[in-house]
Amino acid sequence: MKRELTKYPGVYERKSDTRTHNGKVDVCFDITYKRDGIKIWDKVGWASEGYTAKTAANLRAERLRNIRHGEELPKEKKKAPYFKDVATEYLKWASQNKTREGRDDKNLYKNHLAPAFDSKRLNEISSFDLERLKSDLTKKRLMKKGKTKKALTAGTIKHCLILFRQMFNKAALWKMYNGENPIKGIKLPTLQNQRERFLTYDEASILLDELKVDRSSRKKPTPKIPTEKKDFQLHDMALLSLHCGLRAGEIFNLKGQDLNFENGLINISDPKNKENRKAFMTKAVKEALSKRIPKSPDEYIFKDRKHGSKITSVSTAFRKTVSKLEFNKGITDQRQMVTFHTLRHTFASWLALQGETILTIKELLGHKSLAMTTRYAHLMPEHKRQATLNLEKIFIQKVNDSKKTKEA
Repeated sequence: MKRELTKYPGVYERKSDTRTHNGKVDVCFDITYKRDGIKIWDKVGWASEGYTAKTAANLRAERLRNIRHGEELPKEKKKAPYFKDVATEYLKWASQNKTREGRDDKNLYKNHLAPAFDSKRLNEISSFDLERLKSDLTKKRLMKKGKTKKALTAGTIKHCLILFRQMFNKAALWKMYNGENPIKGIKLPTLQNQRERFLTYDEASILLDELKVDRSSRKKPTPKIPTEKKDFQLHDMALLSLHCGLRAGEIFNLKGQDLNFENGLINISDPKNKENRKAFMTKAVKEALSKRIPKSPDEYIFKDRKHGSKITSVSTAFRKTVSKLEFNKGITDQRQMVTFHTLRHTFASWLALQGETILTIKELLGHKSLAMTTRYAHLMPEHKRQATLNLEKIFIQKVNDSKKTKEA
């Protein structure tokens, strides 16, 4: 917007290209003056906010009087930081304090939050902006290899809003901004993404056997390697999740120092809920891990084969194996699809089916609350349901017997 001088000395106006006021183009007033030989420009305000050229002239005159008489000018209000600056600091913190070194947060920010808010200061982001982001993400479609994927899941949208809230809260904690978080009052999407599918014992056995197939021999002829010298890393990772209920990230984090073969224990440090726990080795797990003891206690059990560094994601070979076995054939509901996480869900489901208590399952899974584990209650053996029904039956019988005795 171009500044134009008004009839008042040192008072300028800028006509908006988009704002209107009382049916006319809205006007913003600025004043200019010199202090210590330096020309200063100050924004006064918009006509729609009640400011006029006369008001601006009076304010300029007051500033000049203060300068002439050596009085201190009102201190300029500290401007709120840009969202991108807060995000930069947050992602540095996340890389040191969150799981997967904050890569999930980084991707959510880069793909969804940055395009919407990077150019805005924190005080310029409103609840309406967040509602619009929520709506846009619901409709958004990602293009990859020329194909259109389905709209983003409710989980991704919820995580984006939660990440925004965390960034704002950290900005307040770090004294970068003291304004109110605009996410207050924004309703987060309700998730319906709990895994329902779990493997049968036969399916699990078939999957583990297939993960032990030597795929290298399919690409080119190679000398036969004795079975005991082959490295079935993906198989052993799947076994850990299926027999011990470990999350993928917990498996990636395992080090030599976490294995206690004498007592058959696995120490799970810095899990998702930040509460360390113990997992118990089955005979198969103990046998598999005994072949993977690293030279150094601080060395990872499972490592990237190309670089020898820490693994950060499950190999695509798992998805290809599941596809080959046709476990997901004709299935479109994500809750019914077999993924690596299905193995952990299967572990919990098998425990429920064999009659273990909800509290036991909670502790073995490392859930923070019982509410997260009660989803497995419906799998409890039939005899427990029948026991409850029998209790009611006996109660009713006793009441009826008591009534008959009184009547007699």
